[in-house]
Parts: sequence; structure tokens; C-alpha cells
Amino acid sequence: MKTLNIIACIAVLLSLLGVSCSKDETKLVAVPGEGGSLEASASSVVLTKENADQEALAIQWEPADFGFNAAITNTLQIGLKGQDFEGAKEIAFSAGDDSYKFSTLELNAILLAMELPVDVVTDLELRLKSTISTSFTPLYSNTLPLAVTPYAAISYLYVPGAYQGWVIETAESLVSPTSNGVYTGIIYFPEADSEFKVTPDRSWDASYGDDGAGRISLSASGNIKAPRAGNLELTVNTNENTISYKDHSWGIVGNAAAGWDNDTDMRYENSTQLWKATVELKVGDMKFRKNRDWGTNYGGANGSLNNDNIAVTQAGTYDITLDLVNLTYTLVKK
Repeated sequence: MKTLNIIACIAVLLSLLGVSCSKDETKLVAVPGEGGSLEASASSVVLTKENADQEALAIQWEPADFGFNAAITNTLQIGLKGQDFEGAKEIAFSAGDDSYKFSTLELNAILLAMELPVDVVTDLELRLKSTISTSFTPLYSNTLPLAVTPYAAISYLYVPGAYQGWVIETAESLVSPTSNGVYTGIIYFPEADSEFKVTPDRSWDASYGDDGAGRISLSASGNIKAPRAGNLELTVNTNENTISYKDHSWGIVGNAAAGWDNDTDMRYENSTQLWKATVELKVGDMKFRKNRDWGTNYGGANGSLNNDNIAVTQAGTYDITLDLVNLTYTLVKK
């Protein structure tokens, strides 16, 4: 009898709170329950990198009604049309917000994260999911259509030159991660004054030439010249038509190589973001260091980079890679 009284009391308490429950469900359902009302500034958006800083889409909403006062968390769901928000992208908003404005750059990044095709229209659907706790079933707003056309965020320039035989198909690239007109990349020049050009595509239809005093121009016919030999990090700003350089090299040092103060230079691949070298090694220790200086150096056992030396236990010719993105390396004996 006591158990029945407890259950009855719980039922009365839930009814006073405005919620109901079922023995077949683990979540509580608000009674009455009504999702929020969602509005958007547009139903079709074409994004372009030229408008990256401009507003692309604004949304606003009326809060959901859970039948009683509660702190509500609102999340925008973006899903492919007709898929009932299966695998939808979710963007959570701060408590108390009732509107949000997406810049072109921000919305484009969200769409690319959804792996949508670029320069093609994709039909999406938007809705607002409102929650008050994991114990309650979420409430959903009305669904809005949104046709979007994202753009490729990453863009490239190419650097054909004497350092690689002027073969434009295999020229190194400079990368702009957000297509903001600033491109960077690391290129090895075997000698000072090595000549090159910068091209928007892998063709000679258009190319930047030397316009003097660190400036480049599509109308300048002269070749650009590397200021010195070695690995140089190039920065090309197509907004201001400038080019600049700074040293950016990694070398192998140690008694297993050419000595602790004699770097064996590595070559950088912009396409893979790996530093590579083929080196004759002796039994001993080695490390990697940046710009021929001990300010930044790495070693470590078992392919993981840290501050320890790398032990070479067998002499021979090795293919060596250095991955500074994942802080790993490989030594493969040929």
C-alpha cells in the first residue's frame, strides 16, 4: 500500500509541474508543449568569397513553450531537404538569445563542414530545437526552406620557376585557407636570384611578374627573383599586389648525420605539408631543428616528436619525413 501511495504522490506532483510520463518512455513530455517560431531573412543564398565579411543570413525566433518557466537551450538544425534532419548540422546559441546573424564566411564554413558541393545549389531545411534538460523531449519549431550555394574556401596560386624547370604542371603552390587574398607556401630555391613567376592557375594565360620594391603585377613582364637560396616562406597578397619572404627551413643534425652544428636541409612539400629528405646516416643520434638554430628542435623515439634525441641503430640510406602538423616522423631504411 505504501508503494501505491508513493506512485500516486509522484503522479500528482508531475501533474502540478505540467508534465506527464508513460511507463514505456524514459523522457518526460511537457504539457502543453509548443515549439518556437522561426523566421529567416532569406530562403535562397549565394555565397561569394568577395563578400566574406558581409551578412549572409539572419534568423530570429520566438521561444518554445514548455508549459512552465524554464531555462531553454536553443539549437539551430540545418539538414538536407527531405531527410527529416537526419545527421543535421547543429549550431547552439547562448541562453537568452532570440536572433543570430551569419556572416558569409561563417555560413560558408558551416556548409563546407557539411560536405556540400561548391558552386552548386543545394536545398536545405532549417528548424529550431529547444530543450530544457535531457529528461524532457525537445520541442521543434516550424521548418524553413533554404537554398544555398557555397564557394570553395581554400584557393591557390602557383609558382613555376627555374628551381623546378619552369614546368607549370608540377610547380609548387601557395595556399589561402580562407580565400582572403593572402597566400603562403614554402619553396626551396637552390640559389639566390632564382627566377620564377606566380600564376592564378596552372597555365600561362596570366602570371604575376616583378613590379619592383616588393610589388608584383599581372601586367609586369619581368620574372620575380628569390632574394637568397634555401627554403623560403613566400607570402603573396593579391589585395595589395605584394610579395614578401622569410626563412623557414628544417634540417637534420647530429652525429648520426653531418654533425650537431651542420644541418642537412630538408625539402617541403606544400601539397602534403611534409618535410622530406634522403640522407646517409651513421649509428648515433639525430634531431630536427628549425632555421639552423636550437631555438626550436625536435627528436623522440618511435616516430613521436618530443625533446629527446632520435637513436639510429643501423647505418644506411634513409628516407626521412617530418610531419609538424601531427608531430610525427618516419625513418625508412632503403
